[in-house]
Amino acid sequence: MTTSTDTFASFVDHLTEALDDPRITEASGEEWAARLHFSRYHFDRMIKSVAGEPPSALRRRILLERAAYRMITTTAPLIDIAVEAGYGSHEAFTRAFTRAYGAPPAAWRRKPGHIQIEAPSDVHFHPPGSLRLPARDKVSSMDLLTKMVEHHIWLTGEMVRLAERLTDEQLDQRIELDVDDDTQTIRSLLSRLIGQMGMWNAAVATRDYDWSVEEHESLASMRRRLATEGPTYLSHVREVVAGDRLDDTFVDALCEPAEVFTYGGMIAHVLTFAAHRRTLVVLALGRHGIEELGWGDPMTWVAQPA
Repeated sequence: MTTSTDTFASFVDHLTEALDDPRITEASGEEWAARLHFSRYHFDRMIKSVAGEPPSALRRRILLERAAYRMITTTAPLIDIAVEAGYGSHEAFTRAFTRAYGAPPAAWRRKPGHIQIEAPSDVHFHPPGSLRLPARDKVSSMDLLTKMVEHHIWLTGEMVRLAERLTDEQLDQRIELDVDDDTQTIRSLLSRLIGQMGMWNAAVATRDYDWSVEEHESLASMRRRLATEGPTYLSHVREVVAGDRLDDTFVDALCEPAEVFTYGGMIAHVLTFAAHRRTLVVLALGRHGIEELGWGDPMTWVAQPA
């Protein structure tokens, strides 16, 4: 088993190094086996025993995932992407891509979904040009990150609750910022705090987000949305943290053009911008005599035992 595992790791290493070298990525199974000093039979058997799929299937899948990434992040013609993925014709590429992604390349490019194709090995193309091998690419324990997201959702709910003490005039009073041209109010900031989670929930699920809900949203609507969007967003965070998948990627089809992000990057983005908005809200609440939340500092929260 150790020999098979080591051979699989070497195969992935070689494949990673060869992603931009068509002479190697297009090599035959016999050539790949010889490169790692095995017969084709033993090489295929060892790789399949670890990966759950033959090396040729794994290689084709990785190149298809890279092709999907290229389709989102470049304007290259599909025929060029097909050739780069090792296909001799547009028709062959279309057949393979459609089998893997459930839609032909041109249609998928207009409305992209997840890049990763389900596979037993969980080895995937990792943008911009490497492979992700779960056994190696570990992200250290992220309990702190999960707690920070939990704190963010709790604090947002508390701010909505306390905002109920304010009049509409106070809710809509402009918060003056010399360095930000956008008009900010307690109402708009609270709605955006919830909407930011809703927006990313939609992106992960590859569905549209309704921005109109944030137009002069009522506190009752915010409470309802937070009750749905908060737990949904937290479940995404817990899932990727528990699976050490913070470096996994997903497609945000809401962007124009669509973009590829990592889960870890998305969570960092949410927490960074949320911290700014939360601080503005708690300071504005303080000006109206509501000071229970202080600065909204997560220091005590994250120090509490689970």
